Amino acid sequence: GLVVDGRTLEHVLHDSLQNIFLELTEKCRAVVCCRATPLQKSVLVRLVRNKLKAMTLAVGDGANDVSMIQVADTGVGILGQEGMQAVMASDFAISQFRHLRKLLLVHGHWCYTRLTNMVLYFFYKNVAYVNLLFWYQFFCGFSGTSMTDYWILILFNLLFTSVPPIIYGVLDKDVSAEILMQLPQLYMM
Repeated sequence: GLVVDGRTLEHVLHDSLQNIFLELTEKCRAVVCCRATPLQKSVLVRLVRNKLKAMTLAVGDGANDVSMIQVADTGVGILGQEGMQAVMASDFAISQFRHLRKLLLVHGHWCYTRLTNMVLYFFYKNVAYVNLLFWYQFFCGFSGTSMTDYWILILFNLLFTSVPPIIYGVLDKDVSAEILMQLPQLYMM
């Protein structure tokens, strides 16, 4: 690991030392920046995100973390004694730092699988819908006539084929929470 003080970080964030610092941080499993100013935090997250092309997660509990949370790809605010500013600026809010593991490993995994499967379901639904209309146009000589009444087409698209992907996207759990917590390797999928 690497621990960087706020005063050292000020020198590192200059253009001449940025590449050396990024090469060093890539070789470390963890980098901890202590006593950094809010501007230094946001510049560091932006630097890692832009130069290393990495997805960034910022975790903060106070008003001094708001700029860092907003710059990161995903921001997590911890509801604490320092107020609600970090929670209001974040994408996700947790009550204690220990809940971060479950947020990432369980809910992150479920959210990813739900979204990907729901998007695939929507593509399938729309391909089926458009193919039906397309092939009917060969039958009617490309006159533009509709195969059915418009209200049936609207109901088909709105009710019959939208509700299943939404339910699937909300309720699907491919792996139980206990297994996801025991096997963090599943997060890499």
